[in-house]
Amino acid sequence: TINPAQKSGIFYLDRFFKIFIKFKYFKVDSFTNELCKGNPACVVPLSEWLEDEILLKIARENAVSETAFFVRKKDDFYLRWFTPEIEMDLCGHATLATAHVIKNCLNYSQNIIFFKTKSGDLKVNIDNNIYFMDFPSRVASPSHLAEEIKLSLNIQPVEVHKSRDYLLIYKNQNDIENITIDRTQFDQINLGYGGVIVSSIGNSADFVSRYFTPQASILEDPVTGSAHCTLIPYWSSKLKKDTMEAIQLSERGGQIKCQNLNERVVIGGQAILFSFGEFYIP
Repeated sequence: TINPAQKSGIFYLDRFFKIFIKFKYFKVDSFTNELCKGNPACVVPLSEWLEDEILLKIARENAVSETAFFVRKKDDFYLRWFTPEIEMDLCGHATLATAHVIKNCLNYSQNIIFFKTKSGDLKVNIDNNIYFMDFPSRVASPSHLAEEIKLSLNIQPVEVHKSRDYLLIYKNQNDIENITIDRTQFDQINLGYGGVIVSSIGNSADFVSRYFTPQASILEDPVTGSAHCTLIPYWSSKLKKDTMEAIQLSERGGQIKCQNLNERVVIGGQAILFSFGEFYIP
């Protein structure tokens, strides 16, 4: 029987005549309680940090939108997120996936998990199998749309805002469902950590959204927790309510519980383990 919480180890593999370090990895679907829905993330526990180049290579090999790496020091968890291209400053679905692994695969006894990250201290409260992430609020300001993005869109927004990400507001959910992206134009812009959120009032939720990242191997992110750091304050102001339900309208789809706390936001969702295993670094 394989124990998914087994510690990493060093061993000798006769076939290659080399010493290898063994690592555990977990693949988790976030913002869903159904397999093959939501947003998949890989989670890799480490005893100490590897070189950034190696972390990036592992993320590329995993070939999902985000791989989370963490190192535990007492009751603090130092967390970093990598796409196949770059290290990110903040990622919601991979944080949720990491909390799920720590709690359910590594048998952490507490219902509050503290993370130390590039975006400061983050806290996850676990209640009835829902992970509520306390994240910074990123209020978007009115902005002009970059020409490359404008030319890439088949439907133009009615409002344009920007924080880390562009936030494009549309008339209705039908517009959001029917947006297509011309990558020839879209990939000409470099937004660093950021991407483009498209959003509207929802038919069966308070609001809906989709998220696109230029120059990324995965154009449309299935469910983007960090985008809700901007979506929550916007829709809280528009709808005059602090507690909301949201749906991300990707092919896989995901459900997000939202709360506006002014300087902070709470982003909640469920998660389910898809697989776990081992990989080896010489």
